Amino acid sequence: MDKLPEEEIKRLLTELPGWEYDGKSIKKIFSAKNYPAAMGFVTAIGGICQRKNHHPDFILMKFREIEVSFSTHSAGGITEKDIEIAKELENLPL
Repeated sequence: MDKLPEEEIKRLLTELPGWEYDGKSIKKIFSAKNYPAAMGFVTAIGGICQRKNHHPDFILMKFREIEVSFSTHSAGGITEKDIEIAKELENLPL
């Protein structure tokens, strides 16, 4: 899968509220209502990513905030696969 041009990444992210591009990856901080909900969200993300064989970086911030970051290391940047998974995460309940 080929790396997307920066202009295309920025255009696609306009459809994904809260997602940002830092030049290397796309990322978003999700806020859950409490710690158990945050852990359930991380587990749900893990299931999606395992099925797609594409795994993000996670940072658990505070007790209910999760930063999720995607890039395709083999392509050296952001690919359509990263955007597709970001779209799927937007449909997960918090």
